[in-house]
Amino acid sequence: MVEHVSWLIYARRRELRSVWRRLSCFKQALLVLAHLRKNETLTQVGAGFGVSEATAWRYVHETVEVLASWAPGLHEALVGLGEGDFVILDGTLIPTDRIKADEPYYSQKHKKHGMNVQVIARPDGTPLWFSRATPGRNHDLTAARGHGIVQACLTRQILVLADRAYQGAGATVRTPYYGHRDLPEHYQQYNRDHAGLRAPGERAFARLKSWRLLRRARCSTNRIGRTVAAVHTLLTCQYSG
Repeated sequence: MVEHVSWLIYARRRELRSVWRRLSCFKQALLVLAHLRKNETLTQVGAGFGVSEATAWRYVHETVEVLASWAPGLHEALVGLGEGDFVILDGTLIPTDRIKADEPYYSQKHKKHGMNVQVIARPDGTPLWFSRATPGRNHDLTAARGHGIVQACLTRQILVLADRAYQGAGATVRTPYYGHRDLPEHYQQYNRDHAGLRAPGERAFARLKSWRLLRRARCSTNRIGRTVAAVHTLLTCQYSG
């Protein structure tokens, strides 16, 4: 993975005609991956590689942008899927260090500040696409509609399995029934089957948050979406490797 990222950095440097840097492409890639994986501060990783905090920030910013540019868009991610296929839709909160006054970022569902990110995953839990990050107070259904997920899957006639947060989405989105214990047996069986098919979707966010920076982001909320896209590219690199 370090070698793959270092080649992307090398291509970027050639494009910018940047002849000299304090760190080699390989060491820059290693610095950035360590920062994303371990969520150490830029001061800490900079000291470990013998560069200033400002230089570490520039390296991280540059590399995240390069990686994010390789992440697929929504329609690109759905290429090859169509009628007869199904995907798993879910949302998560990327916690952030925000003050209580930052109301748009406060999620009532999670009782903390953060950014809402949606994922479309294959039936085995492999992520196909992560959305841009929106303020945490956004409801999952509102976010899914805003990103165009519902319409994109309807256009391709792709069945979408989602949790109760997406009830009312209509189109090709299927959600469980409310009131499990009071439902007829065939409705309860539907809910059990639905839950079993959706369960692997949790792996997508588990893989995303194995990169500890996304367990509690210290960066600007404007940067979280690009960081998620960058990590998606790294996850794709892991799968292909």
